[in-house]
Amino acid sequence: MVTLPATCSLVLGTAQLGFPYGIANAKGQPDQKTVTDIIQKAWDNGIREFDTAQDYGASEKVLGIAFAKIGILEEAGVISKINPELDHCNLLTMSKALDESQKKLGVPCLSGLMLHKEDMLCQWSNGLGDILRGFVAAGKVKKIGVSVYSPEKALEALRMEGTDMIQIPSNILDRRFERAKVFQVAAEKKKQVYIRSVFLQGLILMDSKDLPAHMSFAGPVLDKIKSLSRDMSLTRHELALGYLKERFPEAKLIIGVETPEQVIENVMSWKRKTAVDLIPLVSKYFDQVDEKILNPSLWSIK
Repeated sequence: MVTLPATCSLVLGTAQLGFPYGIANAKGQPDQKTVTDIIQKAWDNGIREFDTAQDYGASEKVLGIAFAKIGILEEAGVISKINPELDHCNLLTMSKALDESQKKLGVPCLSGLMLHKEDMLCQWSNGLGDILRGFVAAGKVKKIGVSVYSPEKALEALRMEGTDMIQIPSNILDRRFERAKVFQVAAEKKKQVYIRSVFLQGLILMDSKDLPAHMSFAGPVLDKIKSLSRDMSLTRHELALGYLKERFPEAKLIIGVETPEQVIENVMSWKRKTAVDLIPLVSKYFDQVDEKILNPSLWSIK
């Protein structure tokens, strides 16, 4: 077994455990036994944090069952997000939603509660900030933050009083947040950055020949990833994780899996020693990437 320290920078993303998720998802939503095996494998390999949301289908429920089965309800660190359709400025609504999440998860306290959409930041001074800080004061949540999509909102969230963390998309193709100095500001403000879309919903791990017809526009970029991976003698997992590990050592990386074997694959890739020229080569290969590739919400556009 590959063992990582309990302070490991890898976080298990659990959208895939609650519903079929990602363009490269070939297995669909795993059953409860598989979910429990995934959580057990992650825990055995030093992963101590789990990212979920009320909007991730059955994710919170299956996580809670797995935590109880393994016996880690008191130890597991869980970050969740309340349904974005709810009135976030209504204390009763928010309290009920948080209680429902904690009941499903079975944990006594969330390690983090994030706003699911960056647009909710505009409600912060209308009572939302006070509600979230109240959850922290009551011992229901340890830290609060927001999941954002744009560098502008990331910087806004980092500069707000009362936020502890942000979640952003970043990978070998998407360096918008890097260019906007989001990581630098986070370090200055002593706030934690969680990176999602490490594999861009699995697109980075795909071969161009396996793309669905409406995604053929991503083919040339995938061919470049394949070429760089070959030239550096790294798998695509190792390339994607290695770049972020070396470039942003203080950040935490959210990885999603569908099987226990993929947990091990990611852990092994994380442990792989990377070449000193990895960062400049990735920057050279993928200096400018079309937003249509970087933004999954645009993938359905033919």
